[in-house]
Amino acid sequence: MPLPFILGVGAAVAGVTGVGSGIRGAVKMKDANDTMKMVEKQHNRNTTRFEENSKITNKKMDELGTFELNILKSFDTFSDIIEKIQNRPEFKEYKMEGVQLPKYDAETIKEVSVGAGVLLGGLGGAAVGTAGGFAAAGATTSAVMALGTASTGTAIASLSGAAATNATLAALGGGALSAGGGGIALGTSILGAATLGVGLLVGGAIFNVTGGKLSDKAEEARKQVEKEEKTINKICLYLEQLNVAANRFYETLRCVKQMYDETIAKMKYIVYDLEKTDWNMFDEREKMQVQNAVLLVQLLYKMCQVSLVNKAENEDGMNSVNQKEINNTIDSAEEVMRKVA
Repeated sequence: MPLPFILGVGAAVAGVTGVGSGIRGAVKMKDANDTMKMVEKQHNRNTTRFEENSKITNKKMDELGTFELNILKSFDTFSDIIEKIQNRPEFKEYKMEGVQLPKYDAETIKEVSVGAGVLLGGLGGAAVGTAGGFAAAGATTSAVMALGTASTGTAIASLSGAAATNATLAALGGGALSAGGGGIALGTSILGAATLGVGLLVGGAIFNVTGGKLSDKAEEARKQVEKEEKTINKICLYLEQLNVAANRFYETLRCVKQMYDETIAKMKYIVYDLEKTDWNMFDEREKMQVQNAVLLVQLLYKMCQVSLVNKAENEDGMNSVNQKEINNTIDSAEEVMRKVA
């Protein structure tokens, strides 16, 4: 057989084999491309669903957190009025049918009012979710922390302008760098972090989902998105539960605040309009108004102390809704409102 013919046959066979390999390669590439498109769509659906849920929940938690801080700030009005009443009795801890409220402490009420004012002043340029973070952790506790001491040893409440801002940021950052804290830089990042709200509400689980990017390998990306979807399903369910709990808590808090405002108005009338500043000159109805105001302050203080979120035990875990304490506090509030009404 002539050599050219043999070479020609060999080339033809090689050509057919090459075409076959090319076709198989093209099919694999198309399958991989289709898989990546499907994965990307699934990933986008997951991300959109998470963003929608977090937006709704962050909005409600921000509303609740701001409302709680405004309530605590309003205690300054109550403090001003009651301080004018001479010979008033000591208002003790309240206990009734499973309801227990903390003992009234005038100094503590003043401090938490100032601390709440400090936090409200820092919310102007803060990221979405910052106020919600205060509600998640307990606004009362956050306000007390904000009234901490600046690195200069000067109480934050006595500072103003840039000094107050810097001291507050340092406090939020865990204290001054010289004292082992994160300082102003960390405080600034806390107030400005885009993921702060979701991170505080959900916990470390969200960073595991949103922190990485999809693999460029189709099969790995598919498995990655399936795992992502399971986590986001849990996160969205949790966010929905937190949103429901926050709505219930907010509505109860609003009712208590409305009753508190009405009682404060009556106290103002007694002290400022009737000019009664001696407890011994108060009649029984007037004394009851003051006692009711104290009771409602104690209740609001306790309600704003509730952490709506239980922090996860490990850094990578997911937080949980503090449902038991939320329910108990709402029950206590309804009981107190029935007594005051």
